[in-house]
Amino acid sequence: MKEKLKEIQEAALKKLESVSKSSELEEIRVKFLGKKGELTTILRGMGSVSPEERPLIGKLVNEAKSILEDKIEQIASDIKQKEKQSKLSSEVIDISLPGKKKVIGKRHPLDLTLESMKEIFISMGFTVEEGPEVELDHYNFEALNIPKDHPARSEQDTFYINDNIVLRTQTSPVQIRTMEKQEPPIKMISPGKVYRSDAVDATHSPIFYQMEGLVIDKGVTFADLKGTLELFAKKMFGDKVVTKFRPHHFPFTEPSAEMDATCFVCGGEGCKVCKGSGWIEVLGCGMVHPNVLRNCGIDPEVYSGFAFGFGVDRMVMLKYGIDDIRLLYESDMRFLNQF
Repeated sequence: MKEKLKEIQEAALKKLESVSKSSELEEIRVKFLGKKGELTTILRGMGSVSPEERPLIGKLVNEAKSILEDKIEQIASDIKQKEKQSKLSSEVIDISLPGKKKVIGKRHPLDLTLESMKEIFISMGFTVEEGPEVELDHYNFEALNIPKDHPARSEQDTFYINDNIVLRTQTSPVQIRTMEKQEPPIKMISPGKVYRSDAVDATHSPIFYQMEGLVIDKGVTFADLKGTLELFAKKMFGDKVVTKFRPHHFPFTEPSAEMDATCFVCGGEGCKVCKGSGWIEVLGCGMVHPNVLRNCGIDPEVYSGFAFGFGVDRMVMLKYGIDDIRLLYESDMRFLNQF
């Protein structure tokens, strides 16, 4: 038994001399000191040793085990130190190398256009109001005089969360919320993101931006509407811009109209942007329908008002000559760097 212990110890020490990796060291530890290791096997076989020799054999086994454990611990420490030094040497930074140039972001054309539009209306005395993008059917449709059977309420056009909650299809609900909580006079705009169930193509997106405006006071007329929007068009596109109004229909305004402006690219002579007509459709507008005023607790016999709405994405495309709405949402720096 003594000779066997000596052989095991010498074999283990010899194997430890050539170890250079933690994985190899672990294999040797398991082979000689593990639960099924060679020294453990000897301890389990102590029952066959005579009572007189057991204390001596037990002492020799423990001494061999202690020698191997100390050696393994020393080698493990050496390997760990070498690995640390190797890692440090591989992470050395060459301070003579040129630094990486940081790319400075650009302001998005949507943001630039929204800011310009807001500044124009704020200069005319409008306040900026906001509302939820996840909206109640009541504010998105009912209060805006849009009946249950109106095509705009179909699932082909609207994202429904349930029967009473939708992703807002317009920023007009903000007008309703403002009229409910504020007494006239009211003069506000509501810029924000809206959602329509549209397939993505060059001119349509399921997510886009609108800006709508509302003025409510005593004695407000269609002339006030025209004057406000003509002033906006000149500030937005230049003093030479001419506007015209065409009859239209919206459930929440009566009478309703669409406003066109002379093409700011060709000055009204006809070009690719205006498709040769010399005119560009800019926005929809009209006098607030009496039913909408009543729905918000405002007496239409005392107060009147006008409302208007822009597609901000369309304004961006017109202003910068962009022919594909998808470019506004792809975060392509080659495109954004132009602005």
